[in-house]
Amino acid sequence: MSTLTIVLLVILAILIIACIVLYFLGKKAEKRQAEQKEKLDAAAQTMSMLIIDKGRLRLKDAGLPQIVVDNTPKYLRRSKVPVVKAKVGPKVMILMCDAEVFPLIPVKKEVKATVSGIYITAVKGLRGSLEAPQKKKGLLARLRGK
Repeated sequence: MSTLTIVLLVILAILIIACIVLYFLGKKAEKRQAEQKEKLDAAAQTMSMLIIDKGRLRLKDAGLPQIVVDNTPKYLRRSKVPVVKAKVGPKVMILMCDAEVFPLIPVKKEVKATVSGIYITAVKGLRGSLEAPQKKKGLLARLRGK
């Protein structure tokens, strides 16, 4: 056998082993995520709240309690998370939000949200339905439309 075929066989074997390892790690992470989802659903409660402001902020700049910042891994502290500032009853609270729910949340409107701790998992409109805001069309898309 030539050296080229030996090198290619070794690379192929390494790729197959890497795929097998990634498959099992993915299964393990999927199982862990399902357990966390069950825990969030068990602790969920529905609240009526007035949304004051929303945005993607760093964990340190968001104004979340210090224990939340301390419990997050160091490599995630600088990442931006969806944060919602809302008035729940007489208190103004800062809540984290699910990435899929974040675009649906209207600003300066009252909503009924499913909250688990400080994490918003679902949102319903209190007076009417919620719709995702329309994105602006880019210059090329507008020119193609004409």
